[in-house]
Amino acid sequence: MDMFKMVIGLCAGLVFFLFGMSTMSACLEKLAGSKLEVVLKKMTSKPILGLSMGLIVTAIIQSSSATTVILVGLVNSGIMSFQSTIAVLFGANIGTTVTAWLLSLSSIGETSSFVLQIFKPQIFSPLLAIIGTAFTMMAKSDKKKTLGTIFIGFTVLIYGMDIMSDSVSSLDVSGLFTMFSNPVLGVLVGVLVTAVIQSSSASVGILQALSLTGGITIDVAVPIILGQNIGTCVTGLISSIGTGANAKRVSFSQIFIKVLGMLIVLPIYLIVKNVFDIPTETMDVNPVSIAIIHTAYNVVLLALMPLTKLIVKISEKAIREKKGEQSAEASGNVVYLDERLWINSPSIAVMECDNYTVKMALLAKETVLESLKIIKGYDKASAKIVFDNEKILDRYEDNLGTYLVKMSEQSLSNNDARTVARMLHTIGDFERLGDHAKGLEKVAKEIADKDIKFSDNAVREISVLLDAITEIVITTTLVYEKNDYALATRVEPLEQVIDRIASEIKAHHIMRLQSGDCTIELGFVLSDLLNNCKRISDHCSNIAVAVIEAHNDSFDAHNYLNSVKYSSAEFKDVFEEYKRKYDLHA
Repeated sequence: MDMFKMVIGLCAGLVFFLFGMSTMSACLEKLAGSKLEVVLKKMTSKPILGLSMGLIVTAIIQSSSATTVILVGLVNSGIMSFQSTIAVLFGANIGTTVTAWLLSLSSIGETSSFVLQIFKPQIFSPLLAIIGTAFTMMAKSDKKKTLGTIFIGFTVLIYGMDIMSDSVSSLDVSGLFTMFSNPVLGVLVGVLVTAVIQSSSASVGILQALSLTGGITIDVAVPIILGQNIGTCVTGLISSIGTGANAKRVSFSQIFIKVLGMLIVLPIYLIVKNVFDIPTETMDVNPVSIAIIHTAYNVVLLALMPLTKLIVKISEKAIREKKGEQSAEASGNVVYLDERLWINSPSIAVMECDNYTVKMALLAKETVLESLKIIKGYDKASAKIVFDNEKILDRYEDNLGTYLVKMSEQSLSNNDARTVARMLHTIGDFERLGDHAKGLEKVAKEIADKDIKFSDNAVREISVLLDAITEIVITTTLVYEKNDYALATRVEPLEQVIDRIASEIKAHHIMRLQSGDCTIELGFVLSDLLNNCKRISDHCSNIAVAVIEAHNDSFDAHNYLNSVKYSSAEFKDVFEEYKRKYDLHA
């Protein structure tokens, strides 16, 4: 009966522990947001930097498994190279031991000094729960609400730890663990338990809770901890299913490092113990000593870092690319974002989508500028650039749009939600810029094929229009690239000036047509040119308004445009500035 109660208590405590851990991890990642993406971007070929970043990221999100899953997604998306992840994995191994140290504070005794008692989680976690509840219920800031949830998650985690500890406190579990004194069996138990619950932090927490009974020795703990470090690789292994070769290599290399480390460390431990006749079989462990063993082992694994190139080669030989498989890194101008990113790390997925949208903006700018260039003189090379880029922009919109819609269904921070909304409002406009650039290419080709000659006045007016289009496209691209709210307010006045220029050019053409200085055929070509230019400026306006509305957290373009056009003195000043700059009569 006592054993039954212990099992029920352990299971209940484990549920609370895992829920608290999962909540903390998700909210910490959400709170870190774009900073995580920036940190991950700094993982270069320098091993020490990758090691540091892996440690920092894992310490932030409290899960080496989560870090590995993120790496699998980043590598599968072509954002990171496989080789650059090896040092990160070594850092993640150390970063994940932070949880064990937090839990070890639970072993602070009742007779300890008042200062030490303050650091005992059971003492301060109720206060954190009160603060967390207040934040989640009353705070208006999304960051404070997330921070409050982290506090509550930590309290639930500690509560789960207490339940597990209490459930075994009255039992003598020394006999239960005698069978695990066999190192091989101890390793297997550590692997299996951690693989089932998919969290080394949780399995180490269980071991720490059991250690409070005084029935676990170093001989039992060391093999189990080594096995737990292998078992945590299962999450990364599962996440790599269905990915490319390089992503699979990430999870394989993590398993290889942990297994190799176990095969080296365990024999050395047994040899040292026997040679120096250390009575480890009678030396009990506690939460602190378990945290020390857990950290020491992962620090010792750093000795394998010089073998990074060998680990890479072994991984590449073990996981070979399938025939015809193309890595994401080599896929060129294609959006390739893994769903694992928005499932496991939405903030990183949001930032990477934004990076792709910036690439789309720059590509759209290049396409439009090339089309404007060939209006003045047709060039086949430039025309091919316009044609090829337009197809790439189509793919960008399709892939990004599908990915963003799926991601928008996730729980995102307010800032990430605004970024996703901004992208969904702009990718269609960037794609349409490519369409109208292609339209201008057709106009340029018709002018060249038919050897059409505009009057000197028409050429001068068209040149002014093209200069204005050049400025609005360059400005709009910069607005999106820098997310520049102030610069965005200058786009709509310029769009209004361009509409005015196009209307004047059309009116002047009709006058020339009536006086016999121009032909109807020229009018058709000019109409196509003007329509494409106006539509380009319209889409630039849409993009700038989306940036402004994202900044204001309100996507109501109609109300915004009405308010600035009819009541903004700043709008009128900028409008007059551009009106003078692009005056057809100057």
